[in-house]
Amino acid sequence: MNIFNGLEEIVETDYPLAKRTWYGLGGAADYFIAPKTVRQLKEVVRRCTNNNIRIYVMGFGSNLLISDEGLRGAVIKLEAEQFSQIEFDGEEVTAWAGAELSKLVLTCVEKGLSGIEALTGIPGSVGGAVKMNAGGNFGDFGSVVETVTLMDNDGNVFEKSKPELVFDYRRTNITAKFILSARLKLNESDSEQIMRTVKEIWIYKKNNQPLNTKNSGCIFRNPQGGSAGAIIDRAGLKGLRIGGAVVSEKHANFIIAEKGCTSHDVMSLIETIREKVKEQFDVELELEVEIWD
Repeated sequence: MNIFNGLEEIVETDYPLAKRTWYGLGGAADYFIAPKTVRQLKEVVRRCTNNNIRIYVMGFGSNLLISDEGLRGAVIKLEAEQFSQIEFDGEEVTAWAGAELSKLVLTCVEKGLSGIEALTGIPGSVGGAVKMNAGGNFGDFGSVVETVTLMDNDGNVFEKSKPELVFDYRRTNITAKFILSARLKLNESDSEQIMRTVKEIWIYKKNNQPLNTKNSGCIFRNPQGGSAGAIIDRAGLKGLRIGGAVVSEKHANFIIAEKGCTSHDVMSLIETIREKVKEQFDVELELEVEIWD
């Protein structure tokens, strides 16, 4: 019997995941599922749970490394129209999980709403940005998120709001499998002034990050009071290569995937960096990139 009988239009089998990640690496998933509605999502989750199929939730694949062997389970991606909506109500914005973060930033700038321009140049989906509290030197997403709508493994939809909803550096206390949407509280401001800020942040990133390469953003979280990139640089690891994976000469917290690179190359380079930094500075680097294997 087909587990997903009646849902064939949204389910693909033996799906090559490499084309869905910024790294362009990784094997195939048993199932790749793109529900069109919350109701369909609930049904997919119910069938996966009943058949002991492991669920992975994919955003834009910008902060993700998938093993060369692929995944035994179902990758669910909320990319349909319902999951990509952005709704405005004065200074409040409701952004669904599948909406593109960069599009959200620019739309808010055009409407004269300030508060998320710090996320300029960060790729990914709104759901992913909430889950990992995306941000950088200029601020983070959690500072403007008031409420999130979530769904658990049993298909129950519920809300979580501040102060129960807690954001920390690259972390939240959200344990539910699915983030459906987030309600943001922004501030009215002059759109030209916000755009100037956006341009300044973009220029800074262009000058300091290897933007036109295959990478997944920062590999490691910054240790308390320090910079992972600076520590890796001080360890003399810029340019270090394993197979097709190389530490960026521009920013040492980026690993670039060059021609012929495999996920195994990237994982091996990650471990080598951790070992050498621990050896030289007694610092345990924590991953920021998500690894699925």
